[in-house]
Amino acid sequence: MSAIEPTPERDPDFPGEVEMSFADHLEELRWRLLRSLASVVIAAAGCLVLVRPLVRLLEQPAEGMRFMQLAPGEFLFVSIKVAGYAGLTLALPYVLFEGLGFVLPGLSRRERRLIAPAVAGSAVLFLLGLAFAWWALVPAALRFLMGYGADVVEPIWSIERYLDFVLLLMLATGLSFQLPVLQLVLGSLGILNSKAMLSGWRLVVLLSALAGAVLTPSTDPVTMLLLSGAITGLYLVGVGLVAFTEGIRSNAPGPATES
Repeated sequence: MSAIEPTPERDPDFPGEVEMSFADHLEELRWRLLRSLASVVIAAAGCLVLVRPLVRLLEQPAEGMRFMQLAPGEFLFVSIKVAGYAGLTLALPYVLFEGLGFVLPGLSRRERRLIAPAVAGSAVLFLLGLAFAWWALVPAALRFLMGYGADVVEPIWSIERYLDFVLLLMLATGLSFQLPVLQLVLGSLGILNSKAMLSGWRLVVLLSALAGAVLTPSTDPVTMLLLSGAITGLYLVGVGLVAFTEGIRSNAPGPATES
């Protein structure tokens, strides 16, 4: 009888580690990417069916404005674009789930405690950024742009240009809301601490002003000031989160020493 081979011990720091070849990893990644892409396509197709109510919803901040279709098929391409943005937003939780399912098995316990909440917080902050842009930035920008020069020219906008403005502003705001997550990751990895982050507030104010000018699709000062102020506020929130986690780690009991 052949001797029974002992089962290799699993590293307790890597509880989800599974022995897979490089080809198996690529195959798993391929299927997860295909499922993620399929979820985006299905969500976008569903949004395309309901694209007219979505476009009317996006037109609400510009109440009273006249929109025109300036080229053949313009509204068709606009409909596909709106459905794509909406489908990507709706499928985002599932895409993140697939990404976590691929990454987490190879991470240690400490990395899991960092990455999983960071990804969840990133999704929540992205949605908050979209809401902030919709309720604050877009109306403020439109009030400024519609009022400026209204006594000289009649404002009649292209529906494609208008929706590009709204969608890009919402996307840029959602991405800028990822700043606290980035700070929390850097602080948890020990790359930066809260004191170093707070000491660079002057540079942050300058960079947030530049980001507000670059990320906003228009050149009006109202939108740039609101976005740069939001970025600065988010940075301070991130500093507070890093300081909070540092306090938790400092108060955590250390390893017991032998008497």
